[in-house]
Amino acid sequence: MDQRKAEKLIEAGKSRRADFVEIYEEESRNSSISLRDRKIEQAVAATDYGIGIRLIYGTDVLYAYTSNDDTDHLLSLIDLLADSRGESKSVPNSKFLLTNFVGETRFSPQIVDPRTIAPNVKLDLLQSCDSIARKVSSKIAQVGASASDIVTNIMIANSDGVWAEDLRVRSRFYLSVTAEKNGERFVASESPGAAKGYEFFHQLGSAELASRAADRALFMLDAGYIEGKKMPVVMGNGFGGVIFHEACGHPLETEAIRRNSSPFVGKLGEKIAHSNLTAYDDGTIESQYGTLAIDDEGSPTQRTLLIENGILKSYLSDRVGSIETGAPKTGSARRESYQYAPVARMRNTFIAAGKDSLEDMFASAGNGLYAKRMSGGSVNPATGEFNFAVEEGYVIRNGKLAEPVRGATLIGKGHEILPLISMVGSDLELAAGVCGAGSGSIPVTVGQPSIKVDEILVGGR
Repeated sequence: MDQRKAEKLIEAGKSRRADFVEIYEEESRNSSISLRDRKIEQAVAATDYGIGIRLIYGTDVLYAYTSNDDTDHLLSLIDLLADSRGESKSVPNSKFLLTNFVGETRFSPQIVDPRTIAPNVKLDLLQSCDSIARKVSSKIAQVGASASDIVTNIMIANSDGVWAEDLRVRSRFYLSVTAEKNGERFVASESPGAAKGYEFFHQLGSAELASRAADRALFMLDAGYIEGKKMPVVMGNGFGGVIFHEACGHPLETEAIRRNSSPFVGKLGEKIAHSNLTAYDDGTIESQYGTLAIDDEGSPTQRTLLIENGILKSYLSDRVGSIETGAPKTGSARRESYQYAPVARMRNTFIAAGKDSLEDMFASAGNGLYAKRMSGGSVNPATGEFNFAVEEGYVIRNGKLAEPVRGATLIGKGHEILPLISMVGSDLELAAGVCGAGSGSIPVTVGQPSIKVDEILVGGR
């Protein structure tokens, strides 16, 4: 879209008395191929284009989207939105101009454009992983693998005078390995991702991932079960941070705060966690899956300190959240695509590294559970109640690591668990994920070092 066209659309929105007008244009090309049971399960390559128009009156948001970029059609959408509110038309005092150019991002020399890579190259990678995993043991019953990438160009123009462009490139690999014995099965998975092009797959170490997943599936297949009760839990690094993301991160978004549907409403400056705990949401970490140059309102992203030594320091805020709660904007407005209006969402969210060792955590726990790898789960953002499965777990007995256990779940409330995280390791690790909420599914990163929770309810078989 050229600048004059965007200015004309913004003028039309202002003439309908909107306090804020935003034009969001997006073109994306995504490609994925998946393999299961040595057969191609799916191969997709698609291009999508669309424009989203947002009018804000106070904190009331009106939104429409279309794939038709005809100027008259877009003007009619603006009229349709304003008519739905009963807003009359006024004559603008002056011609609107876009003056605040945030800049644009293009491919760096380090990025291999995934659109130039033939599908058979990705297929060879997946078939190799399948072969490596199956060679580990005859008990490997099933292997599933996929490689996906997306290249997205966006343009944002708004009535603050902002004109911003961004190029976003992401790639992800997924592998699941199923081991089977005597009718019982166990599935181990790996799912790294990054804000990179096809070079991501060259750097992946896919052979090692395939072997590791197969070994873990076989090992855990013979594991027993833990007795369910409250106990100390040591949680492993990396994807273990999904619990903080879900049970604590979402309630810190102004989308929850402004609706009074968060246990952290009105808690800024108060102690909400153990003094050992500091946490960030950082949209600027190089190449991480949730990293962005600008958010989906055109604001530069930043490193946001959420919790410092147990004290709540900040919420994650977008434009509307900032107006309603008074929290400063943090470059956290995000959306899945032009089909969604943006709201405050997480980017790369993690508990910062501490100084404790795993051995000291085990010794302090006495008798409990080591949840080395987490799996899926569910959470109620309004209450912070969560229920997450442990993919790989071990009994802690007399302060030492003992036999493996499977089928364990961690059950609790995020705001109640925070004060019980008494030990934090130095082994911080980040892991890619996808987060679904009101503005669709978006790429994020979760993470943490190993941590010790003094007491949490563990569900058994």
